This record gives sequence, C-alpha cells and structure tokens, in this order.
Amino acid sequence: MCPKHVRPLVTAPAGTSVLALLLAESPLSRVELARRTGLSSTAVTKAARPLIDDGYLHELPPERTAPGAGRPVNPLAVTVDREFFVGIKISADALFGVVCDLRAGMRVTAGRRLGEDRGPEAVCGLLCELVEELLGADRAFRERTRRLGIAVSGDVDRRAGRVRYSVLPGWRDVPLAGMAAAATGLSVTVENDVKALTAAEHWFGEGIGTEYFALVTIGAGIGSGLVVDGRLIAGAHGVAGEMGHVSIDPAGPRCHCGQIGCVEAIASSDAILASVRGATGRTDLDFDLAVELARDGNPAAVEAFARAGRAIGKGIAILVNLIGPERVVVTGEGLETYDLLGAHIQDSYAAHCFKAAANCPLTLRPLPWEEWARGAAVLGIQALLP
Repeated sequence: MCPKHVRPLVTAPAGTSVLALLLAESPLSRVELARRTGLSSTAVTKAARPLIDDGYLHELPPERTAPGAGRPVNPLAVTVDREFFVGIKISADALFGVVCDLRAGMRVTAGRRLGEDRGPEAVCGLLCELVEELLGADRAFRERTRRLGIAVSGDVDRRAGRVRYSVLPGWRDVPLAGMAAAATGLSVTVENDVKALTAAEHWFGEGIGTEYFALVTIGAGIGSGLVVDGRLIAGAHGVAGEMGHVSIDPAGPRCHCGQIGCVEAIASSDAILASVRGATGRTDLDFDLAVELARDGNPAAVEAFARAGRAIGKGIAILVNLIGPERVVVTGEGLETYDLLGAHIQDSYAAHCFKAAANCPLTLRPLPWEEWARGAAVLGIQALLP
C-alpha cells in the first residue's frame, strides 16, 4: 500500500486557534471564540469559513437573545463524523485499538493478543490486521480515515517516527512509523504512550482549559507527561518529563535504564514484587499475592508498598516544583492498589512540595487500556494542526 501523506488541515495561526478551541469545547459562538482566542470577530469568521466549506465545522441554529440584544448568534460546532482516526496502543502482551471521531469520541474498539514473536515485523503484521478490523466496522471509517496514531512505552522520537528504546516489547531503534505506514497506507504518528495519554487528557479530559498540566501513570512503569503553555512538552531530545527515571535514592536498586534509585526502580509493580520477595524469601510470589500479603498486614509487604508510595509522591512533587501545573492526574493500572499506596503518595507529595506548589491537586482517574489507544488516536487529531 502507498501511505497517504497528509498535510495539516489549517496552517494560519487564526485557523489553528479557532479549530483547536472548537475541538476541545465545541460548540462556541463567534463572540466567545473571539474572546477566548484574542482574535477579532471578523478574523474568527474568516478563519472558520474554509472549515465550514470543507465540512469540518457547521453552524447550529441561532440561539435566542434578549429583546434588543441584537441578531441571534449561530454557534459553531465541529462536525464530528467528517473524519475518523485510528489509535493503537502497544502493550507488553497485546494491542488495543480504537476508531475515534473528530472530538475523540470512541466509535469502535478491538484488540489482538501478541504471539511469542514480539519483534517489530510480527507486531506490525498484527497491527495491520487490527487496523483492517477496525476500519471494516463501518464503511464510513474506511472512506474517511487517513491518520493512524501508535502509542508505545519508552523513548520515542516522534519526528523521526522511531522507537529508540522500549523495554516492554524489547525494541531498540525501530522505524515504526514507516513500517506501519507502508503496511496500512495511512499517515502514521508514533509517540510515547504516556505523552499520548497526556495529550488526550489535556484536549478532551481533565486538563481541558489548563495551560499547565501533568499526568502521571503508576503500575508496570512509572511515567509522566507535561503540558506547558498549553503545549505537550517533548524537549530537545524527546524525553522531557520522564519522572520515572528521576533518581531519588542513591542507595536504591538499579533501574533497567542503568541508573540507581529511579522512581520506577522503587515503585513499579515489578520493583514492589522484587522487594516483597527479597524481604520474605518467598520467590514463588506473584504481584497479586504480594498485594494480598500487604492487605493482610504482612510488615515486609506493607513497607514495600509504603516505600513505593513515598517514591511516587516525591517524584510528583519534583514535577510540580519544576513546572507548577494547575492539576495533576494520576492514573494507570497501579490505581488498583491505591489503598496501599495512596496515603504515602499524598504525605510524601505534601512533604516535598515547595510552599504554594502543594495547592496543586492530585486527581485519581482510572483509565482502561482503550483510553490509551484513544490517546494514540488523538495524535492524529492533533496532526490536523501545524
């Protein structure tokens, strides 16, 4: 298949501002759009016209106004089914896929278990099958889908479309965007999974309306994504905001990244399990049994979770001290053990925040794997803008 090379839908700053705001908060009147973007009403109308003509926006029936208040206003809204977007989340043992509309509404979901071969070629083959299944769910999906977003853990070079390092599938320097584009015929964006989830939460979730926002994931890994001045931050080398690999204990365990005492080396599910096994001498334990021990009051298991909670809280405090977000969302499969971690996270967070920074609330938000795939689809939606 020949991949589709898709240009941004809008290129002018005015069009970008209007479309971005409507994607997040549609419908809005032209007056409100002008107020929120700082544009004149004339500029808003001019920016919206080609998007209306191309079917991406439409006018709603006029709203009633008070007598003498002037002409009724026609709010502008996004035409959500004008274009669709596929999102795929690559996890350690499965692929999760969704088709989303223009405002990130999930229309259909599907998945694939990974086989024994976790190499890039094998995974890309399954990914292509999953995309075909998703697009085959509705004729409109196949006709109106041009973009595919892929989310994967680790060090991802979004501009180059390469996975530089991912511990879960065990990949190094994989040109995933090119491989997936050739296999599916779609325009492909590849991003770190936590950054993709952060983008979705900022545009369509808990972060709507914030200029400074952070998301932290706890579980098999410890990840984070940052929004500064309204933009997702990747940094000069694409790894900005890697809270999980902040070293907080020089006497701590070695992390898979090579450093000593990273938050992830102390607080990931595997790290907690290793700590419980080492303290109890029970090498037969799996994570679920370690959780049971902690809930039954086993001192070694309780302390392993407490230590993990303190590490997470300290890591979040470092993030908050550095960028000052308005809100931090905490999510990930680790929320299932928040009864063992939560008090320690909150106490450590409060202890290490600098003064007023502690006013930033931590919001718990359980998100299933399909939401991570939705985050990947949001990468395609964001590609509408330069």
